[in-house]
Amino acid sequence: MSSVTVTILTILLLMISLHTEASVHDYKGESFSAKGNAFVFHGGSEGIYSSTLNDTSFSPSIADSFIRFDKVTFRRNKELSNFSSWPVQAVVFEVEDREMIGGSAYGGQRAVCCTSDLAKLGVCNEGQVIHRRSTVNTDWPQVYGVTFNLDDEVAELPLKSIQITKTGMYNLYFIHCDPRLKELVVEGKTVWKNPSGYLPGRMAPMKIFFQFMSFAYVLLGIFWFFQYLRFWKEVFPLQNCITLVITLGMFEMAFWYFDYAEFSETGIRPTGTTVWAVTFGTVKRTVARLIILIVSMGYGVVRPTLGGLTSKVVLLGGTFFVASEVLELVEHVGAVSDLSGKAKLFLVLPAAVLDVFFILWIFTSLSATLNKLQTRRMMIKLDMYRKFTNALAVAVVVSVGWICYELYFKSNDIYNEQWQNAWIIPAFWQVLSYSLLCVICVVWAPSQNSTRYAYREDGSEEFDRDDTTLTLIKPSSILPKDVRSVTDARPVQTSNENSNDDLEEDKRE
Repeated sequence: MSSVTVTILTILLLMISLHTEASVHDYKGESFSAKGNAFVFHGGSEGIYSSTLNDTSFSPSIADSFIRFDKVTFRRNKELSNFSSWPVQAVVFEVEDREMIGGSAYGGQRAVCCTSDLAKLGVCNEGQVIHRRSTVNTDWPQVYGVTFNLDDEVAELPLKSIQITKTGMYNLYFIHCDPRLKELVVEGKTVWKNPSGYLPGRMAPMKIFFQFMSFAYVLLGIFWFFQYLRFWKEVFPLQNCITLVITLGMFEMAFWYFDYAEFSETGIRPTGTTVWAVTFGTVKRTVARLIILIVSMGYGVVRPTLGGLTSKVVLLGGTFFVASEVLELVEHVGAVSDLSGKAKLFLVLPAAVLDVFFILWIFTSLSATLNKLQTRRMMIKLDMYRKFTNALAVAVVVSVGWICYELYFKSNDIYNEQWQNAWIIPAFWQVLSYSLLCVICVVWAPSQNSTRYAYREDGSEEFDRDDTTLTLIKPSSILPKDVRSVTDARPVQTSNENSNDDLEEDKRE
């Protein structure tokens, strides 16, 4: 079954078309918001690479990098149509030209709309958006609009395609300055295109990244499933859980790749595929954390059950799944703009707090398990747990360092000017998770001696002890017969007592 799954995923990945269509921003009756003395609606933000067509005689409609307005209309209530309005304008600008929008009279408060004082100075027309030409490219920012005539209920922007000749983060805002149009809504769509594809510039590298990660999980799956089938008689429950995590990871990476591929082909974020990708990822992260936690507790290795802790572990896992699923759905489903940080703080905090709780519980349990193994001198299991602890410690330290870098990156990139490098932030967490999974697969890979790591109910631990320990308890050949008999009996008694104590401890918990 597992080999068939790997083959199907590989074939599907190879069959995905690399051709792309458009990034479409749909407006379905959205309202304007009051910002200062203006009414604003955000039409989209995307990183766009410059067009490869250097000959400006080409029409923008056939250029390979553009922003196209497609039947963008504004609608006002019939009761408020008895006047001619100030213009409703579309403002497109590159983030470096953001200071070209807005102005102030006599050094006062900055305004987006031209006031009567500024109009008297002759720098703008009252009721229109204040803007100045860029010193680098005098054609930017691009501003054009439409007005409502008397009794008009609908006003439509002229069809227009804007060719992109400079790589940058582009922003589109619809703005009007007429307080009488407070109930105005916008309908229609805009199409944003990159020269090498139609994914937003910030998201485009993620398609290639998830393609590579899909193959990485396939390779890991081939290694693990080969070992699994080879030594299936020696497999114990913990290795079955690792098999589940690898399978979930393969599906997660495949769905993310399908998500971006379909987004590229249709120009619309596929809700169904995105939900599946988010769900598989959330289940994988939840199961992975639970596995690490129960392994840290010694389940299946030094204890047969979790006892009374089972319900607490399940509750923590369920709560983490819900918090992470909601956060990821809000962050990804329907997202077509290159804006980061859309998730609200009240969605981020629960997942972060639960992650901290997982870490504290894991390392507390690991400490207790290591002490137990040290006391019983189970050297093989102790060595395995030390490697596992070191890998977790490195992962936590690297995670904390990356979180600090991420906070620094976002605090210094308020306007998304570093959009070309922003994809590294989410990609790092996928690579770290995959690396830790690889370490776990190496430490707990199925082998002919897999059972040495499993808990044994007979209480015999001699298989786990090293040669030095066995030599220390071996009786001397010169001892009298009766003394040897007493000496030989003591280790067995101690082992049985330890086994009975463990069983009692599990029952109490």
